[in-house]
Amino acid sequence: MGNATIIFLVCVDHHLQTPMYFFISNMSFLEIWFTSSASTKLLVILGSGRRTISLRSCFAQSHFCFALGSTEFVLLVVLSFDRYVAICLPLRYAAIMKPQLCIHLVVAAWVMGTTLLSYRLVLLYKLTFWGSNKIHLFFCDSSPLFKLSCSDTSLLWKMDSILLSFVMLDSFCLTLAFYTDVLFCILHLPAASGRKKDFTTCSSHLTTLAIAYGSCIALYVHPSEHVSLEANRMVALTNTVLYPFLNPFIYNLRNKTVILALNEAIAHATIKLFDLSQCISGQQFP
Repeated sequence: MGNATIIFLVCVDHHLQTPMYFFISNMSFLEIWFTSSASTKLLVILGSGRRTISLRSCFAQSHFCFALGSTEFVLLVVLSFDRYVAICLPLRYAAIMKPQLCIHLVVAAWVMGTTLLSYRLVLLYKLTFWGSNKIHLFFCDSSPLFKLSCSDTSLLWKMDSILLSFVMLDSFCLTLAFYTDVLFCILHLPAASGRKKDFTTCSSHLTTLAIAYGSCIALYVHPSEHVSLEANRMVALTNTVLYPFLNPFIYNLRNKTVILALNEAIAHATIKLFDLSQCISGQQFP
């Protein structure tokens, strides 16, 4: 609901129709799908007690979780690039961040994230399962799924470790480079009020980066067969439940511009409902 609210506000309020909020609305759209791919099954388990999932659904869930997660890391780089241009090159911001470039960056993020890990789906369908069929997790993560297979999963372990490390570490290095330049620019600003405003904007982004990269790098950068089940569960809960829940609040719902747009939307909707109720109550029937 929080992410859907952000998307709605960006679409209806012209004050939020800027490159930064365009990227954030795409992030919110991605978060809805990412959360749905894992947490929907968790809600079914908690609500009905049905703990079964078909093998194909398990493979699809695993694929979408990793593909959408990779897309999110690329979008975080795009967001950091936007903040870099806005703070370090403010006079050229409008000339650089044109609508065409923003669309190209978002499309590139989605294409890269969804295609880089497409090999996993092919390799997953080649696995065979004959023994235990109990996954000790609320979604089909790599480690518990691979350990159930009686096939040789060494190639999958290595491919996962290499490609996930490539996606996370490269995006982390790029994001860190952009924010390092941003911090240097902020420290050299003459006005204290300008420094405070920019620090406030960047602090929310850095908070999400710490949560997203910290948990994922701890789990996926090294070979996953050495990761304990408890660590896997903690990171899974952080990435699929805690982080998506906090994301709308960290990025938007503590931002004055977004809060103002939300208040205006609520006031406008209240007036419309009042007018509608007045119209209905005053309607004359023969």
